[in-house]
Amino acid sequence: MTRADGTFAGVCHGTLGELWQGPLRPAPDPDIALVSFPVARYSRVYFTPGAEPAPGAPQLGPKAARAALLFAERYGLRLPAGRWTVHTDLPAGVGMASSTADIVAVLRCLCRVFSLPFDPRAAAGVLSAIERSDSVFLDEFALYLSARHRLVRRLGTGIGFHTAYAVEPGTVDTSAVTPLLLRQYRRRAQEYGRSLDELLKGFAAGDPAAVARASTTSAVLSQEALPKRSFDAVLAHREEFGADGLFVAHTGSLIGYLFTRRIGFPAREELSAFFRSLGHRCAFAQGGYG
Repeated sequence: MTRADGTFAGVCHGTLGELWQGPLRPAPDPDIALVSFPVARYSRVYFTPGAEPAPGAPQLGPKAARAALLFAERYGLRLPAGRWTVHTDLPAGVGMASSTADIVAVLRCLCRVFSLPFDPRAAAGVLSAIERSDSVFLDEFALYLSARHRLVRRLGTGIGFHTAYAVEPGTVDTSAVTPLLLRQYRRRAQEYGRSLDELLKGFAAGDPAAVARASTTSAVLSQEALPKRSFDAVLAHREEFGADGLFVAHTGSLIGYLFTRRIGFPAREELSAFFRSLGHRCAFAQGGYG
């Protein structure tokens, strides 16, 4: 959609880490596969042709700016002069796919500018030249190879969760921790394989409780490689809060509960007090699509 002043917009959702991350199959040099956990939090990018940059307004970051150039190169286009501005709900470095969402929002915005259909394959091609990424350019769950930028299996839109989560202090450098993850995948390949099987069966059956169990197993395995300080406490209180499972950002600092039903009061207050006792602020969000 274009506003009356000629401004174009592109929007992309972020993630609450992953419902699952691990090796696609046992191998000496395993691929990092993941099932991202989409969330109703967004990166929004705006472009106004011919306008001057607004002093102090958030501009495109280096990766998003490069994505714009790669888009133009891919389609043989010349980028018009104008003003870019960015607004995001996604903090960087915590596991919410902030940089990938910015890139995809830029690509969607440029598709509006040039009246082109958005092509997920083209988006994956641009991302492959910039960073390891997840599948936020798709509007459904997917099993995805993050380094190879390859879609393994579409998992649909039939699963959704209510979540309560917190962000631990600090950020994670994905590239720096990759060797740790790969060692863990080789060491616990069978456990990862069983949890992936359970996850895929849960998606196929439209069973969010099974997906939540597999997500919890994946989170427990992740704790062995990249521990979160509050993980043991969050896991220990899962049944107390009636949560169906846990999720984490496997290369980030997010941790939270999965609920297949709406979180009402006083549960929100109890969860908020619990996370506060751990030194964190509790947030609530709808995850997935169901």
